[in-house]
Amino acid sequence: MNRFTILFYLAILTLIPSCKEEKTVEQKENQKEELSHFPMMETGAESSKQKVWIDSSTGHQIEKLVLRDGSNRSFYFHNNPFLKSSDGTSDIMIFMGEVDSTNQYFSVNLKTKDVDQITSNEGRKRGEIVGKKTRKVFYMIADSVFATHIDTHKTDFIYKFDDDVIGSVTTLNADETLLGGALITKEENEIFKKNPSKSSYFEKIYEAKLERSLITINVNSKEYKNIYSEKAWLNHIQFSPTDPELLMYCHEGPWHKVDRIWNININTGENRLIHKRSVHREIAGHEFFSPNGSTIWFDLQIPRGETFFLAGYNLADNKLTKYGLKRDDWSIHYNISPDLTTFAGDGGDESQVAHAKDGMWIYHFRPNKDSLVSEKLVNMKNHDYELEPNVHFSPDGKQIIFRANFEGESQIYAVELYQ
Repeated sequence: MNRFTILFYLAILTLIPSCKEEKTVEQKENQKEELSHFPMMETGAESSKQKVWIDSSTGHQIEKLVLRDGSNRSFYFHNNPFLKSSDGTSDIMIFMGEVDSTNQYFSVNLKTKDVDQITSNEGRKRGEIVGKKTRKVFYMIADSVFATHIDTHKTDFIYKFDDDVIGSVTTLNADETLLGGALITKEENEIFKKNPSKSSYFEKIYEAKLERSLITINVNSKEYKNIYSEKAWLNHIQFSPTDPELLMYCHEGPWHKVDRIWNININTGENRLIHKRSVHREIAGHEFFSPNGSTIWFDLQIPRGETFFLAGYNLADNKLTKYGLKRDDWSIHYNISPDLTTFAGDGGDESQVAHAKDGMWIYHFRPNKDSLVSEKLVNMKNHDYELEPNVHFSPDGKQIIFRANFEGESQIYAVELYQ
């Protein structure tokens, strides 16, 4: 329902006398009054200067979430950036911001919008790992792993990879004792260096079939373990948010050529394929855990580029749920609300796999039987999809947070959901 429809119904409701509905009408009138304070504009560079505006295509309120100089980038869609403030009164979000010639981690209070710089050490930082229990952000600089406390800003050295290996960490397990990541060969690293764009390296890395290993590093004891190796491009590594022994990874490469989504028990080594294709050129990918760890959700196309689903594989009963999507509603990434009832998507331009004619939107999806019904939240026509928006629901479920380059560089925005 867009803003104009909402305002029409509000006007009708104010003419109907009803003591029982007085409070509801008053609340809706307050929402209408609040919205009227902000300009209605096409979402783009000019609207971003307003800090808060109403998208003229959708009627939804959008705010520029982080107000600091330089570019700011929210996390990849499956990396959780949220935790409570130190006093427990509000939610904060961790993000990466450019500072002079390097990048640093920051937090933004989602209630007050106060920004706090967490790190200040030199060196380009890699990683989007937040420990909600330990209240630390974990990251790499060159070949070394560090952790900085979100509140005290105290930084600890965790681990340095040997000179003869190339390692990385990308995820933290549920009890926050183990970092997970991968080792790659120097030969593979050379392919990346010589082919910096994804369009150049993607097929080359897949075809090379070089050995990769899944590894863990104990945060406290610093113990390093190689838990699994294969001559394949092992990627998209994610620990379960609830089971500290369960690690998800994928066989990366052209999705129609790989059995992509796998789980491994880091203690027993038991490996499990999550989805096996049923027809030629069927694809599944951009997998992520539900917050309660029960389900792995993923983009499913049967076959590639023709029929679109958001699918969920239940780890307990092996049941597959499939929600159908229209071509224009397909998104590069999806995410699920904190209450597990609705979904978000970041859309895509016409060059993407769906070749959607009208797909450049931030979406909110509600399940209806075996399909998802979409609501357009943000018109993304002034965004360059070379930067993927990577949607997140706010912890209270009232906003969808995304990144965009309306201003020519990455900034972070939040769009309101109207219940």
